[in-house]
Amino acid sequence: MARLREIYRSKIVPAMQERFQYTSIMAVPKMEKIVVSMGVGKAAADKKFLEAALRDMTVIAGQKPLICPAKKSVSNFKLREGMEVGLKVTLRRERMYEFMDRLINLAIPRVKDFRGLNPNSFDGLGNYSMGLQEQSVFPEIDPGRIENTQGMNITFVTTARTNDEGRELLRSFGMPFRE
Repeated sequence: MARLREIYRSKIVPAMQERFQYTSIMAVPKMEKIVVSMGVGKAAADKKFLEAALRDMTVIAGQKPLICPAKKSVSNFKLREGMEVGLKVTLRRERMYEFMDRLINLAIPRVKDFRGLNPNSFDGLGNYSMGLQEQSVFPEIDPGRIENTQGMNITFVTTARTNDEGRELLRSFGMPFRE
């Protein structure tokens, strides 16, 4: 069993139940999924950028990402509808907890000039989104093999009903929010 799942069951559920006065443990918010996405705009000009990003994201997430086509044509970017320019992967259950553990304990501390995550990046329903500037913060990626740095968006989807519940859930997992 994933380490964070065990922490959730043994420590986070009782603490959240006490703080928010839940009558049942089933009412306590939990992690539903983590969606990691990457826009590879350079792939419109050269497919090797998409292949490199696909390889890196597969190593980071532990499963193969879905290749996403462009929804609209944009002539200024030389982009046509249907061109493959994005990647996304949805992590659930054990892989989700493993990824979250690596992100919090290994990747985020390696970010240069890190001052904490923005505590206001919630969507009103307890879901949190953050971005990383480059994929090299993950220890699985060899910095010598990176042809071009690529950023990514990470969205934590929870069953929380409010931002405060979602913030407290993620803070309990160890997310380093700014004060």
